[in-house]
Amino acid sequence: MDNSELQVEDETQNNHSRRQSLSTSNTIITESSSNESQTNVIATERRNSPSKASSTSSSPQKTTTSVISNSPTMKSVKIGNNKEIIYEMNKNGIQSNESPKVNKKLSRTNIYSSGTNLTARDAFGPKLTVPTTPEDTPPLPGTPIFSNDVPRDSLLQKDSSSETEIDPETLYFRDGRRRIDMVLVYHEDNNGVMTELEARRKEQRRVFQQNLLKEGLQLELEPKENSFDGKTYFLKLHIPWKIKVQYAEVMNLKLPTKRFITISVKAWQSNEDVKESPKFWERWIQWIKEIHTWDTKKYPEEPSFYNSIDSGDREERFVVKDRDTAYTPAQRSLIVMQILLRARYDENHEKAGIRRLLADGTYLDCYSLHEGPYNKPGLSGENLDRHLLYLIWARPSQWYKRQPLWLIRRYFGEKVALYFAWLGFYTKCLYAPAIVGLLCFMYGVGSMDGPDNVPSREICDYNIAGNITLCPICDKACTYQRLGESCLFSKLTYLFDNPATVFFAIFMSFWATTFLELWKRRQAVIIWEWDLQNVESEEEPRPEFETTVKTFRINPVTREREPYLPVWSKALRSCATGSIVFFMICVVLGAVLGTIISRISLVSVFYEGGGPFLQKHAKIFTSMTAALINLVIIMILTRVYHRLARWMVNMENPRTQTEYESSFTFKIFLFEFVNFYSSLIYIAFFKGRFYVHPGDADARATEFSRIKTDVCDPAGCLSELCIQLAIIMVGKQCFNNFVEILSPKMWNWWRKRNHIAATKDHGRPYTYWEKDYQLQDPGRLALFDEYLEMILQYGFVTLFVAAFPLAPLFALLKHIAEIRLDAYKMVKEARRPLAERVQDIGAWYGILRGVTYVAVVSNAFVIAYTSDFIPRSVYAIVYSPTEDLVGYIDSSLSEFNTSDYRDDMKSDMDTHHPETCQYRGYRNGPDHANDPYGLSPQYWHVFAARLAFVVVFEHIVFALTGIMSYVIPAVPRSLATQLQRERLLAQEAKYEKGIKSREDDDDILSMLREAGSIGRAAGGGRGSWARRFSKLSDGLDAHVDVASRYNRNSDGSTVWEVT
Repeated sequence: MDNSELQVEDETQNNHSRRQSLSTSNTIITESSSNESQTNVIATERRNSPSKASSTSSSPQKTTTSVISNSPTMKSVKIGNNKEIIYEMNKNGIQSNESPKVNKKLSRTNIYSSGTNLTARDAFGPKLTVPTTPEDTPPLPGTPIFSNDVPRDSLLQKDSSSETEIDPETLYFRDGRRRIDMVLVYHEDNNGVMTELEARRKEQRRVFQQNLLKEGLQLELEPKENSFDGKTYFLKLHIPWKIKVQYAEVMNLKLPTKRFITISVKAWQSNEDVKESPKFWERWIQWIKEIHTWDTKKYPEEPSFYNSIDSGDREERFVVKDRDTAYTPAQRSLIVMQILLRARYDENHEKAGIRRLLADGTYLDCYSLHEGPYNKPGLSGENLDRHLLYLIWARPSQWYKRQPLWLIRRYFGEKVALYFAWLGFYTKCLYAPAIVGLLCFMYGVGSMDGPDNVPSREICDYNIAGNITLCPICDKACTYQRLGESCLFSKLTYLFDNPATVFFAIFMSFWATTFLELWKRRQAVIIWEWDLQNVESEEEPRPEFETTVKTFRINPVTREREPYLPVWSKALRSCATGSIVFFMICVVLGAVLGTIISRISLVSVFYEGGGPFLQKHAKIFTSMTAALINLVIIMILTRVYHRLARWMVNMENPRTQTEYESSFTFKIFLFEFVNFYSSLIYIAFFKGRFYVHPGDADARATEFSRIKTDVCDPAGCLSELCIQLAIIMVGKQCFNNFVEILSPKMWNWWRKRNHIAATKDHGRPYTYWEKDYQLQDPGRLALFDEYLEMILQYGFVTLFVAAFPLAPLFALLKHIAEIRLDAYKMVKEARRPLAERVQDIGAWYGILRGVTYVAVVSNAFVIAYTSDFIPRSVYAIVYSPTEDLVGYIDSSLSEFNTSDYRDDMKSDMDTHHPETCQYRGYRNGPDHANDPYGLSPQYWHVFAARLAFVVVFEHIVFALTGIMSYVIPAVPRSLATQLQRERLLAQEAKYEKGIKSREDDDDILSMLREAGSIGRAAGGGRGSWARRFSKLSDGLDAHVDVASRYNRNSDGSTVWEVT
């Protein structure tokens, strides 16, 4: 028998159970060796009944076959009776004579049933593997699939009446073996009449699905008769193992290896010098860890693996217990989406990608299935990833547990996992400022009657300053008041305006810088752990960009024709959108101005129409009402502007999705910054600065000029700023939490209601792809609103924290709830988002850093201009005879002669008008010879001290935070050492691999010369041996005489000849 031929022989055994297993169609791959110089691969096909099997056992037959086709994915073998079988082989090539096993026969069916991994050496000798899951075998006859085993020029669909009953709980194709990796949805309800648009969409789907088959995907179509409404098609996609491996290698997706199974980020931490802690602290820390960790006896721990890329020819080196689950759900989704993005749907090579088809309505949806129900285990009783995430992460009762980031990454992908990693890290970092802020607040409560609160005691004491008469704060309706009526405001102000406030403002400046630097370190570890160092940065153009742009150019890099937006067009679009943004900012400022004027009017309403209690607390009720009105306006403008921002970005028409998100992020954050913070900025830095004196005629000239009459309480503006900040921050949190809980439920209820109304067979249970179709689609900007909400809250925590030290505590409580709400929404209420790989949190880190820098300046101005810290210090040092705060309140008030009131300004509520009244400000009295009611020298002293404090404060803080940024490295030292170690090992491995490869090549050449004058290696060009021979023919000319590097046979196979 010629050594270049393939042989087929029947298996001959008399075992009854063996014959039973051969009664069904299966393919047996065997290995034989006739001599030490040649090893042949033998393929046997059996379609025997038990009776025939017994006959074959008594008289074994041998049939000679020959290779008639050798495409990269399909192998065609012709048997003696002109019978042709087509099957798939993982590898193909010349076998070495190392450890030959004679007549060892391996059945694929037996391999599946055994559930064990078969190494390449056991199956075919070194460097070859056989499939260990059924996905790489030909499908059973009658299975309604589209795969590599059907003709490429047609899509087969079997009549639904002949199909087996669908298990509604299944996540697999009808054969129960191939997992559904992606679902495409489209409608066809033309009733026999097809419009031109529908015909074009149908042709696009046909071509697109043909190309998906060519890429190696396997498809199964659920006819519309099986859908809930009788018009929806569900096209299920499955990616075989070989295609997964090929794309994973290109996309740098890695598998855990067996050799380094214990290496993780925790391994190199043991190399550090650790100081021994007291036993008490050890027990306390261990107790804290146990509280924050889920029960590892019930639920799995984080696996500790070293990952590497599987090129497909070294599977035995990786931890692959089951090919179906070797790659994570997120990785499978990522690979399938990559194929969908590149697949063509038209003969024109410029038209490709699923996003275009979704944009023009050819397909309605594209989504990945959730893995089973969220509230119960799978069919076989095991805890699937979705159920595990619900148990240990999404349930509200798990609020104090740490997040399973490895499981989030495995199920949702790196982009979602990185968001929750950042949110969890931010939450942990908030513990420190929350505790310090609470201590500062408690200090204010505890020292209320101490020496630091002399001004508040003077205001509340009617025998000292409480009996001072204050001027009316509004015209006509307001009355003269005693300073003692501001006692409540003075005490409230001291809770947040005490000596600890300055310390807390400085502390928050350092905290914000430290938080950003520590996050960079944490992010570096995450990038290393999750293998995100080499994430591809190339992006395809947006489908909307390609379909709307009518101008084209030749790409200077790819030399291909591409849509192009000229610079002048971009400039015009940017100017138009910039004008709209400026207009909307003016709208926000107008709303703030309207709120200020309404606040002034509310004071008159409360004094004129309210009872004694309302008149007594009119200032507090006015501040709270104005803050609530401002919150409502903020939320309304936010909804309006988000829609407007989408329209503006669509008008700009950015080329890539990253450019789209960056433009959208900039516009939204700029608007939201003005929308949320403008009223706070006004109260902190501008309120009362335009006030001159009570009888100022210019302040009553117009409605707009009435803003000059808006003055702070004699106790200061900090209490009002605190009320405004608390209501906006807490109110926004409560509203957003309510929307996050209610919105997905309402959306899903409405879709389910419509689906039930359209359902023809109400008794049929929904399948998983139909259930997920009813869930809310998170969209590509699923995490945008989550990031935006946290960044705005970060601004509340850092920008005005000197006015409200409890802001970090409320933010911490919000974050604890936010993590579980977002987790619950993603696990239960929303579809599983398409996985994406990212290296960082994107543009949000730059925004965080910008807010941190602004926060330093903002806190400096809050302390200098909003609080009374500087005026009190100037009075104690310069003006107080006893160098304390006794008499400070009297020095901060100025005198006004009531006879200077016009008739339309005088109060109608009082029958007796005092000769003079007091108001807050540093101004001359009415009897000043040169400048009555002008600015006094004390004003300029305080003003100079304020400016000096701002300059010194921000320079010291910026200098110290800069030093901290420099001292704290972006990459932990231990991780940097580990990275250097990995680079060294990788370099050594390359050298070792190069030397070993050259030795192996020499061994192969020697084997071929010993086997005969010419050695043939037939392969499809994809196998590892085909690549080795190609490498040999290209790189070993100096050592061997290559007579013919390769020949192309008529059937498409490649034959290398080496002499």
